Amino acid sequence: MLTIQGSSGRLCDGLDRRRFIQVGALSFFGLNLADVLRAESERRFNSRRSVILVWQHGGPSQLDTFDMKPHVAEEVRGPYKSIATTQTGLHICELMPWHAQVMDKCTVIRSFTHGNGDHWAAAHWMLTGYTGANGSDRVPRSPSMMAIASHLLGPRAAGVPATVNMNDGGFGFHGAAFLGVAHNPFQTGEYSYGNEAGRLPSGSDSSFQLVDKLTKDRLMDRVSLLQQFDRLRRDVDRSGTFDNLDEMSQQAQDMLLSGRAREAFLLDQEDPKLREKYGPGWGEQALLARRLVERGVRFVTLNTGYWDDHGQIKRALDDKLVRHDRAVGVLIQDLADRGMLDDTLVITAGEFGRTPLINKDAGRDHWPQAQSILLAGGGYRHGQIIGSTNSKAEYPTSRPVSPADFNAIIYHALGLRPEDTIRDRSGRPTHLVPGGVVPEELI
Repeated sequence: MLTIQGSSGRLCDGLDRRRFIQVGALSFFGLNLADVLRAESERRFNSRRSVILVWQHGGPSQLDTFDMKPHVAEEVRGPYKSIATTQTGLHICELMPWHAQVMDKCTVIRSFTHGNGDHWAAAHWMLTGYTGANGSDRVPRSPSMMAIASHLLGPRAAGVPATVNMNDGGFGFHGAAFLGVAHNPFQTGEYSYGNEAGRLPSGSDSSFQLVDKLTKDRLMDRVSLLQQFDRLRRDVDRSGTFDNLDEMSQQAQDMLLSGRAREAFLLDQEDPKLREKYGPGWGEQALLARRLVERGVRFVTLNTGYWDDHGQIKRALDDKLVRHDRAVGVLIQDLADRGMLDDTLVITAGEFGRTPLINKDAGRDHWPQAQSILLAGGGYRHGQIIGSTNSKAEYPTSRPVSPADFNAIIYHALGLRPEDTIRDRSGRPTHLVPGGVVPEELI
């Protein structure tokens, strides 16, 4: 059963967000899911590309991943050795052998930087391009990049949602804010806590099935009955309110009847050797991300764990960095093997980096001044390192990259520009992101 439930209050069209939408309910095609899809009719752009954002909420350590400093004191360099990669001159953490095999297909930005060490504020800035929310006031102020992609582009194929968010674990703003819940992502996977808990719709493979003995014939009967009501309503409403209802209802119908979205979740259709290569947990979810993109989903966010390691960072990374490495490394190689990598941007990041010095609890604290970001595919030039940091990975020493630039990189891959506009709460045009530019090395 699919349930879509937002926070308390009412949608911009007056619908109660707390009402459940159930597959097979008459209103499912007449109102709610059609409303979700109606917003897609406003799209003004077209693109063949998708994005898989691997979001490391909490903030991963640059010194223990892509910007290792092997010749400095142990309290700075950390507990790990570095290993060579397929990208000449790039050494990364010894816990990342799967990444090491694909780094010639990737770019590492070592000089990502900003000035906000608040989890919520930094995450909002990173994922929307705008400041606003913070740890004391966690309400989203701006739509996420996922929501913008849904609003301006929609899915690449009919019968699937535009966006999917896996494991929404906490520090991240993946929702639509003033664009409305129609552009919130479908959610699946495991959740802990999140700033948008109760605000986003939820979904899984069961969201795209006919339930309660609702056969395709019965479904078509209900749609036919609904269409008769629609004709009566049009006779009454001369303002054009229902002009696009048939189209939206048809899209909702396609999402259930095509089976394309549901089939993405059938991982047992994959070669067992490939499934074994991806591994369980985040690996299976990375495989699901590929299958969703393969079927036309525009933007997938996969949240891999909680990277806020103020204490015992070695014990934490010995577990999660190994699993993250496998999931992401295998995903990039799989996309390349299938000829999908150029049309799929894979990008990994958190809201900030970690302190250069190991603290008294054997961990690293918040450090927004420097972070390493990985990207692959998306039509960009790769096999390179962009930017550099000083001897302790404290600050950029060349080519600083900002949150606005981070947004611009993702939008450019999707065929959008920072200066493209959407309408804000008051109906005024506003840029997707203020002032962001794509590093020229990528173009």
